[in-house]
Amino acid sequence: MAEPLRSPPRAEPTVPLPHSLLDRLALATLVDRLPAAVLALDPAGRLTWLNAAAERLLGRGAAVLVGRPLDDAVPGSPGHALAQACTEAAGSGEPVTVAAGEGGWYEVRAVPGPEGLAVTVADVSGRRAVQEQADRAAARATLLVRVAAELSGALDGVSALGRLARLVVPVLTDGCVVTVVDREGRARDVGSWHVDPERRELLARYARVRLDRLPAASPVARALRAGTPVSSPVPEVLAVMTDETTRGMLRDLRAGSVVVLPLPAESRTVGVLTLYLDAGRAMGETDLATARAVAVQAGRAVDRVGRQSRQIQLAEALQRSLLTEPPVFPGLEVVVRYVPAAEAARVGGDWYDAFLSPAGDPVVVIGDVVGHDTAAAAAMGQLRGLLRGVAHRGGAGPAEVLRGLDEAMATMHGGTLATAAVARLEDGGRRLRWANAGHPPPVLLLPDGRVTALDHGTGEGDLMLGVQAAAVRRESTVDLAPGTTVLLHTDGLVERRGSTLDADTDRLHRTLAELAGAPLPALCDELLARLLQGTPQDDVALVAVTVGTD
Repeated sequence: MAEPLRSPPRAEPTVPLPHSLLDRLALATLVDRLPAAVLALDPAGRLTWLNAAAERLLGRGAAVLVGRPLDDAVPGSPGHALAQACTEAAGSGEPVTVAAGEGGWYEVRAVPGPEGLAVTVADVSGRRAVQEQADRAAARATLLVRVAAELSGALDGVSALGRLARLVVPVLTDGCVVTVVDREGRARDVGSWHVDPERRELLARYARVRLDRLPAASPVARALRAGTPVSSPVPEVLAVMTDETTRGMLRDLRAGSVVVLPLPAESRTVGVLTLYLDAGRAMGETDLATARAVAVQAGRAVDRVGRQSRQIQLAEALQRSLLTEPPVFPGLEVVVRYVPAAEAARVGGDWYDAFLSPAGDPVVVIGDVVGHDTAAAAAMGQLRGLLRGVAHRGGAGPAEVLRGLDEAMATMHGGTLATAAVARLEDGGRRLRWANAGHPPPVLLLPDGRVTALDHGTGEGDLMLGVQAAAVRRESTVDLAPGTTVLLHTDGLVERRGSTLDADTDRLHRTLAELAGAPLPALCDELLARLLQGTPQDDVALVAVTVGTD
């Protein structure tokens, strides 16, 4: 009998690995090959997994590191810095760049989850080095622009150089002292600055005393003497210093090296820049080239300011020589004052004058040539002389004097513009005859303390000189009671930035009223003190006449 058919025996089935597990193993293998460090941390901050790049970063294998906190996984490793960056990155959701290891920079990204943190760490040292190099180049370029802006228009070279130290720190150095040398060869430190606020006062004190105590072998003395750059490690500088006070101060500055750069001018060294670099900081060729460019700009500025200062002093001396003391007029008291402008525009064209007309009447004049330079001062002297000549020609009145001066200017001084007011005191000072060419109006301080400005009754001013030689000049008269003061002044006495002409005029009138009854010299001095409040931005001239009471 045939055997019944039977099913073949069933083999034990093979259990396939789940696709998810295969995927995870493949992913782990792939991640393990990435150049960036990848690691996982549990909620307590312990390492649960890391790839080969992370092992290299931390300096130990996974078998040793897994289960240990990242911040102390390996003594001396960048783990502590990375652990702090992981926490910050997980909280902000943004990458965090951190210095870790021996000069390395790393970008840390962290994604939080139920199991802890998934972290990637990329070495960005090269990228950061390129960025830092670009930033330094931009800083150097900006520095040169700022130095040029600071020095190009400066008329006070010492003050500008004093601010130079703050510009070069910290772009080129950690500390800086600026030294200038006058034409007699005397050196003095005019400015200092340090990147460390705690060392600024120490550097300033050192700068106040060092020049008198530095030996001839010091870098500063050598640079001043030879006019060439000198650099030296600070220990070598300390070795040649004999004064214990300055030696201790330099030691306390904790500088590693010093670089001294001369400030060159056309014929001499006008100063030096002393740059103090902390230990570990070196001045590369590019930084040194920038520092030399700064020194050249500074030297040129000092030289230019010196020449301009000498020219200004000469022009001011000439200007003052022309502004002579007024003559004595019987029955009248005359006071004149001149105040030069601030350093930015010291020489101008303001002038006053007082003289007798051919008829014997006192004449007072105030004028202002447009401009603030030596050309304006020179023109002022010429116009002052011309006006005197016109006034003595046939005993012309104030209006005719101004018209004659306008004609002469058209012929001999074309292009020159000026304002002026001329006043003649007639009948022993009891009557004032006056004319005005675009100038601030004469002001009367009456014996009862009232103040009034003189105009021709139209409220309109007359044309300034140098615009139209044939312009009609008006003339007016006013009676003066004994004790009346006539004040002629230039616009620098009243005009202020940010104010209006009406407000400026009101301030003048109020101040004059307050000073009524004061002796005329004291009145003029106090008027200047109250209205100018220091050195004016424009030069100021005034002439005041008080009619006697006898």
